[in-house]
Amino acid sequence: MEDNALYVPEPAIRRLPWYLACVSRLRAQGVEYVSSTVISHQINVDSSQIAKDLSYLNIKGKTRIGYEVKELERGLLDFLGFHQVHNAVMMGVGSLGSALIADSGLSRYGLNIVAGFDVNPALVGTEIGGKPIYDLSELSWRRKQLNAEIAVIAVPVERAAEVAELCVASGIKALWNFTPFRIKTSPDITIQNTSIYAHLAVMYNRMNTK
Repeated sequence: MEDNALYVPEPAIRRLPWYLACVSRLRAQGVEYVSSTVISHQINVDSSQIAKDLSYLNIKGKTRIGYEVKELERGLLDFLGFHQVHNAVMMGVGSLGSALIADSGLSRYGLNIVAGFDVNPALVGTEIGGKPIYDLSELSWRRKQLNAEIAVIAVPVERAAEVAELCVASGIKALWNFTPFRIKTSPDITIQNTSIYAHLAVMYNRMNTK
């Protein structure tokens, strides 16, 4: 299998963790081979789409046998980078930020939140989930010390743009944005906007139209 230089369309990348969760469960159950049809039934994605997505990674099943589960799991883990550790800082440790920083499950997917930053004096100097909380003004030199390249942003929406720029200026390479504000910055910076509010809007709309 080739490395992450392979071009894979974003919709396919979004589906790959679903496949990984499925095959990891099958591997834990002792299943040795699985077909795209079986995966399809478990995660409700068309089997032809699954086969196409996996072909981007040069992962091919065997006729009438399917995919070797251990090999498929390893290939997905390698491509997705979940087996590598990526140090991150949490920007804003209010209700959402504190929940994320305390979520040990993120580490299973390679995200290691090493510290949090906030402007609230009541939070600065404390710990959440064993992770220290620093003043936002310390971000630049602390980031280097912590060897973090990812910032998870969960600040109030009116501070999102400012905090994003502070992160970029400090040397952060990627932003995982949980605010409703769609951050724009240097094209060299990787940005993933994850608005739970947008997902809520879609869910409410679909409930109302049924």
